[in-house]
Amino acid sequence: MAQSAGVAEQVRRVTGRPVELVEITTYGDVSRESLARIGGTGVFVSALRDALLSGEIDLAVHSLKDLPTGRPPDLALAALPPRADARDALVARDGLSFEQLAVAGGRARIGTGSPRRMAQLNAWARALGCEIETVPIRGNVDTRIGYVRSGELDAVVLAAAGLHRIGRAAEVTELLAPDIVLPAPGQGALAVECAAANAALTAQLGGLDDPHTRVAVTAERTLLATLEAGCSAPVGAYADLLSEVTGQAVTHMRLRGVVGTTDGTTLVQLSTTGPLPASTGEAAAVGRRLAEEMLAKGAAGLMGERAH
Repeated sequence: MAQSAGVAEQVRRVTGRPVELVEITTYGDVSRESLARIGGTGVFVSALRDALLSGEIDLAVHSLKDLPTGRPPDLALAALPPRADARDALVARDGLSFEQLAVAGGRARIGTGSPRRMAQLNAWARALGCEIETVPIRGNVDTRIGYVRSGELDAVVLAAAGLHRIGRAAEVTELLAPDIVLPAPGQGALAVECAAANAALTAQLGGLDDPHTRVAVTAERTLLATLEAGCSAPVGAYADLLSEVTGQAVTHMRLRGVVGTTDGTTLVQLSTTGPLPASTGEAAAVGRRLAEEMLAKGAAGLMGERAH
């Protein structure tokens, strides 16, 4: 609701139309089973898309990382507004960082609903010569942070963007650098979807679109889609948009990908850097090539739960 309210204000500005927020509860919101068991992140999307196609709503706001990579032909991805912080965030007891928790003695218990996070956190702990216990959790922000406040867990890991949007960034004890933990493809970005047949609304919503965000997440999501065809291990991906001179225009894109086992014992990590893609088609080609290299390097043999 918080992220939808922000988009609603932007829609009012660019269209001049009043906007009513319609709350829709999805199966992903109410189920407490693991996402891998109930059908992956698409469980957050189907009810919204049904409402779009029935005409109950005119547009839907999604967290992009929850959108399946396959696109229904009767829906348009009308806008990808400027991306927020893509990093993961640690909320830990006593204001500790991950390294402080890992080396503190005992086996730190860290909660996350994401196999992608589990794989990379476990690998990070191993690199420090430590072991942690990653505990599968579900629920809203209050529920998850509540596990830390009650002492049941030492820390939880959440998306930084979500905490910022609901005004709870002050509870973050460490932002996890993509150099160590790559986010989910599309993390931090929102997607505004509407019926493809509504050409006028699609064109109006295009005023919210950020071309740099669209290029970056296209590369990430194409990497994910290509890996999903040949691998069921947790996937992280992040496209950095780089300037040759600080403060100047973006000229290059660096795409990084990781896939691994949830226990962190095996990770395949690759990256590629090149000129900023001039189109989403070029960005998709970058993502596809890197994914194919990852599959050739052994990603196809890493079996585990699909990423959140």
